[in-house]
Amino acid sequence: FVFEFLEQNLYELSKSRRRAFPECAVRNYMFHVLQGLSYMHKCGYFHRDIKPENILVCGDIAKVADFGLAKETLSRPPQTDYVSTRWYRAPEVLLRSPSYSAPIDVWAVGCMMVELMMLRPLFPGSSEADVLFKICTVLGSPTAETWREGVKQAALINYRFPKVFATPLNSILQHASQESLAVISDMLLWDPSQRPTCSECLQYPFFRVGLDIPAPEKDGSEV
Repeated sequence: FVFEFLEQNLYELSKSRRRAFPECAVRNYMFHVLQGLSYMHKCGYFHRDIKPENILVCGDIAKVADFGLAKETLSRPPQTDYVSTRWYRAPEVLLRSPSYSAPIDVWAVGCMMVELMMLRPLFPGSSEADVLFKICTVLGSPTAETWREGVKQAALINYRFPKVFATPLNSILQHASQESLAVISDMLLWDPSQRPTCSECLQYPFFRVGLDIPAPEKDGSEV
């Protein structure tokens, strides 16, 4: 096969910078990523390894790459529990849920958005337990009211969530707009069933600046 040439990946581009990306650049790159994932989910597949290294860029164009872990959204559980790079791994995967699906891609995009705005990972844990702890320090510990299935799954693997309070996202991203904070907050919800789909993310005000984006179609993320 002959593939088009793309200069570098998003990780390499980030490492070459001294300052965080401006919001307009974050919007542009993530818009392309969400468009690609929305199409992929609509076709019945989810990526399972979204991270900066797997986003190829050339100028202002970003494309999703490396589909080695991709899987059908209708695949019967149990799913493989060792997918995604640890820092971008959704909590349901960290808790070894047998039935995760496309919302794990949305979580990973949310992590990438924050990373581009800070030039450092949001949840750089040294182990799965450490990543979960770091997630708790940002989102606050989940409860049976906020994520019943997650609390049940944690009990099944004998994991106890630390009792910590949330850190407001605007204190982590102090110069971020309210529009960006709104979409990131929803992408990084504990409960995967409450996260927006990729096509729904594109309808948030953050991504509609100067764009005429059609209404989202059902992309299979909720299967």
